[in-house]
Amino acid sequence: MKIAISAKGKNIDDLLDMRFGRCEYFQICDTESAEIKILENKGILASGGAGIAASNQLIDENIDVIITGNLGPNAFELIEKAEIKAYKCESISIKSALDKYKNNELEEIQIAGMSHHGMHN
Repeated sequence: MKIAISAKGKNIDDLLDMRFGRCEYFQICDTESAEIKILENKGILASGGAGIAASNQLIDENIDVIITGNLGPNAFELIEKAEIKAYKCESISIKSALDKYKNNELEEIQIAGMSHHGMHN
């Protein structure tokens, strides 16, 4: 299983980024190999549609689960159509977020958060 976490840095001790479309990185944990892959988020520089760019990037990586703060309407729709489960988490270390996921302590994102327009966040 591949779990993508919106992250502020490249290390497992770095904090989860509450923003999905505009996070700096995605840390992708492969639960079978225990490897962590770091992706620079393509959405961060988008003038608009950051959530769409980030969603498509993760769909291309065959992600099974996303852990983030929230998903805007466009990202939520794409993630839902791709049958990827998304979970809400506070800004804690990536390692702690993964532990919470493994212990079933995260709430599944059932509805989209508010949309953001451009780089004004």
